[in-house]
Amino acid sequence: MIIPITPTGISDPKNASIADLGIPAYGCGRKNRRPYKTRIPHEFKERGHLPASTFIMPFSNPKFPLTEENLPDQSGKVFIVTGATSGYGLLLSTFLYQRNATVYLAARNSKRIDEVIADLKERFPNSTGQLEALSLNLSDLTTIKTSADEFLSKESKLHALWNNAGVMFPPEGSQSTQGYELQLGTNNVGPHLFTKLLYPTLARTAKESPPNSVRVVWVASDAVSWAPKPAIDFSNLDYHQNESARNKYGRSKAGTVLQAVELARRSQEDGIVSIALDPGIAMTNLQKDMNRFLAAAVRLVANKPEVGAYTQLFAGLHPDVTTEVAKKEWICHPGKIACPRRDLFTDTELSRKFWEWNEEQIKPYL
Repeated sequence: MIIPITPTGISDPKNASIADLGIPAYGCGRKNRRPYKTRIPHEFKERGHLPASTFIMPFSNPKFPLTEENLPDQSGKVFIVTGATSGYGLLLSTFLYQRNATVYLAARNSKRIDEVIADLKERFPNSTGQLEALSLNLSDLTTIKTSADEFLSKESKLHALWNNAGVMFPPEGSQSTQGYELQLGTNNVGPHLFTKLLYPTLARTAKESPPNSVRVVWVASDAVSWAPKPAIDFSNLDYHQNESARNKYGRSKAGTVLQAVELARRSQEDGIVSIALDPGIAMTNLQKDMNRFLAAAVRLVANKPEVGAYTQLFAGLHPDVTTEVAKKEWICHPGKIACPRRDLFTDTELSRKFWEWNEEQIKPYL
């Protein structure tokens, strides 16, 4: 028996199916009826169907090395979290503030930032930390230096930058202000510029801090597996030859890993850890452009957003994450050091070339 799901064709994310996305599913054994993890078979992917013996179920929640319960006191630490007003970024900012850190909430909507700050101060009156608003629009390169300068006018130290903000499956044809495909512009070029502007402060902070404690965290995704090989097609970065939404998002997140790995190599002498991570599947504002059916399907296998936030805590603050680890591994939930796609870590020419391409793009905005 076959259960129809949706028509395939993820070139339009509104028509995406579970099979297109490669979401892990669970099969049920005929003999002992115990669930086992599986992937949707290719023959069903082609038709947009699932076998009747396959059902979707939420992931279990394993034990996490770092949570808001056991996170050490962060007094005196200064952090920036981009995309801090919803989803993983909001939870991460909450946990850091609970432990007395100074947290800059960087996001596009200034009104929403102010609402979040007021809410957190009301919920955690005993925190000795600080919450600061930082307007940041990663899809417009002309505005990013102003945001970085605002931070630098107030702070002389930066202990960790979480490049958490991003977009997924925007409407077909969406572009950044400078004309990049929106996911490339927002997930790669914008964070590259923001990180570049803050790098000298990170380097100075690292010299005055314990080894491996100053970090740049790049939030990628298991969707790196969607990117064809090579992960970056330099002849088509303007997508004059259109690709599926799945490919575009996968390439942007593979690019995030390449940026993290290349910075890890370049920043080792400065003592900065640059690490990529996969926060896992959770329903956050990132999925706002999915159709309702697909969103409902993802919700069935999604973890709580806390899972992704705990993974970010681990990447940003756990002592097991070092400069050596960052050059060859990433962090996946529940705080494990792993490698998603070996080519993203071993193809030094690809990471160098993508880094230098980003450097060229941001030159007019430094």
